[in-house]
This record gives sequence, structure tokens and C-alpha cells, in this order.
Amino acid sequence: MIDEDGGATITTEIVPGLLRGALDLERGDLGVRPHRLPAWARARADRQLVMAQSQPSGVRLVFRTAATRIEVDARRTTLAFAGVPPRPDGRYDLLVDGDLVDQQTSSGGTSLVTDLSTGVTENREGPLGTVRFADLPSRDKLVEVWLPHQEMTELVALRTDAPVETIPTGTRRVWLHHGSSISQGSIAASPTTTWPALAAARGGVDLVNLGFSGSAMLDSFVARTMRDQPADVVSVKIGINLTNADVMRLRAFTPAVHGFLDAVRDGHPTTPLLVITPVLCPIHEDTPGPGAADFGDGTMRFRATGDPAEVAAGRLTLRTIREELTRIVTERAADDPHLHLLDGLTLYGAGDAAEHPLPDRLHPDAATHRLMGERFAAHAFGPGGPFAAA
Repeated sequence: MIDEDGGATITTEIVPGLLRGALDLERGDLGVRPHRLPAWARARADRQLVMAQSQPSGVRLVFRTAATRIEVDARRTTLAFAGVPPRPDGRYDLLVDGDLVDQQTSSGGTSLVTDLSTGVTENREGPLGTVRFADLPSRDKLVEVWLPHQEMTELVALRTDAPVETIPTGTRRVWLHHGSSISQGSIAASPTTTWPALAAARGGVDLVNLGFSGSAMLDSFVARTMRDQPADVVSVKIGINLTNADVMRLRAFTPAVHGFLDAVRDGHPTTPLLVITPVLCPIHEDTPGPGAADFGDGTMRFRATGDPAEVAAGRLTLRTIREELTRIVTERAADDPHLHLLDGLTLYGAGDAAEHPLPDRLHPDAATHRLMGERFAAHAFGPGGPFAAA
């Protein structure tokens, strides 16, 4: 194939060896869909989690090439609500030798638009999208194309004007992380600026991000997935979804945490394991869930609908979860020297709320993601930290 400039164009099949951060590739109608959970785990998940894990937060194409032009064809699927402004188009971030050199927005694809008054979802089909990166240096270089972190993506084609070479795994330590939409990157500016991606870059590690929007529920199949996934360091951020979904009481929470950590430890008995308590979320600090979406002014915000008087009966708030996680990890650490605790309030706490308020009362904005990423990297990967290199 000859492009407009008269140069040869090479189409490379998208295979597992080209991807980082995906645990499975599913063959779609046009290409391949990266998943962040294996097929057996997806079969046990509800619709919310299936959608969240198919949004490829932290997933990137990684290869070496001397190409000056790179094109990726993809079919995206976006979620929207009737009468509410849609989210901005997703971004593809291009890194060359570790530096962000270009960003392109996604387009086309399928939009799933839900009418909140009726519960009916309409499929609106659009064309295939193509992102193009041009005028790259012609030298041999390490290229990473990070996929949009909040759009389900089917990769259709990868085209370059020079051959690509896959990168062997094992050249860097692997950080396996599980959390909620805050870890997936809600309201982050782009896929490389979610707080885990920023922390991973500072820590010099390969990220496997199992942050699932609305779905950090201590699910046993997620723990078993983490058990089976090779990793050099592991972290689990627990709390916000258990509160805002009001899925359990304190009596069930405590054994569920133990069971989750036990399963992870079955596969990683001496791997550094960091448990992170919830970051500040004022609506749920002392008020239980469930949380509810509030579109009163045409903008999506959240509110807590539970009764604080029921906390004494076991309803979960973020304050309750922090206290119980601290107790659990402190007691377990007596027999597990590689188990560590991080207070989420050190990543984002009361002292940060005035300067960095949560735009929708639940999710941190782009500046706060950067703040959290820097703080986590300093704590976990810095000298003396639980993830510091030997």
C-alpha cells in the first residue's frame, strides 16, 4: 500500500504482545477488544463491571519503530444520558521514549444514550474512527499509544510507515492495582494523567490498572484474577463503591476484606501489598449510601441518600471503612511483614478540598489526579516506601 506521500504503509496485526495493561483480547466484528478481566471473570460480573473493565484504562500499544507516521483505526463505544452534555471525546496519548509528544481525540463509533426518565437506552451508530500521529523522529524509538481510559474500544488496525518490533516483557517491574472509578480515571484529562498512570511513570513501573468504575466491590473473582496475575508490587484501594452502592454492612465488610486479601496472598505470598483507605469524599464521610445522581442543573453531580443515624447499626461510611481497614491491616501485618497501609487522606484530604473541590462531589479533577499521583509515587516508590526498588 502506498500513502499520499509516496511512502510504504505497513499494517501490523494487533496481537497480545503489542499490548500492555490488558489481561485478555476478544475478537470483535472488526478487530480486537482489550479487556482488563479474563473471560472467566467477566462471566461472573454484572453489566456495570463488564462495561467498566472493557474501558481500557492503562492499556497501551507498546513497540519499537523508526516510523514517522502512526495510524490506529478503532471503533469506540461511549455512554451518555439524554439531555445531559456528553463527556469530552476520549484521548489517545502518544509517548516516545517515555515523553508525551502528541494527543489525538477519538471519534465516531457507537453511543449508548440512556433516558433517565424511562430507563430506555438508544444505540446511535457512527463511523469508524482513525487517530493519526505524524512528523515523528525517524530514529529507532520506544512508542506507547495509550487508549482512551473511559471508552470501550475495539482496535481495528495499526498502520505505520516503518516496521514495528514488539518489546519483551520483564524489562520493568509490574504494578498491579485495583480500585474504583477514581483509579480508573474519571474526570482525568487523558489516559496518561490518571493518578495511577502518573504514579507508575514516576515509579518506573509497568501499570496493570484494575480500577473499575462503580465496581470496586471486593468481588472474589477480581481477587482471584489478581492472585493469578504476575506482579512485583500490588495495591488495593477499598471503600468508596462499598459506601455509595450501599452493598454491605460492617458485619459483612470485615470478612470480605480478609477474604479478598487472603485470595491475593495465595498468589503473591511475599509480594509488597499496599492497602489504601478512601480519599476524602465529603458527601460520604459520615453519611451512608446509596449515592444518587443529581442532574438538577443539567450537570451530573452526586449526593448521599443514607441516614447517618444508621451507622451505629452497621451502615458503612468512609470514616467507618478507614477505621476498620486500619484495624484489619494492622492486625494482619503482625504476621505479614510485606503488608502495608496508606491512609487515603494523605493523597486527598480535608486540607485539599478548598483548593481542589470534587467537581461532581465524587471524582477528582485533572489537577487532583496529578496531586494524588505525585503523592502516591513519593510514598510508595520513594526511598523507604513499600514499593521502593531494591
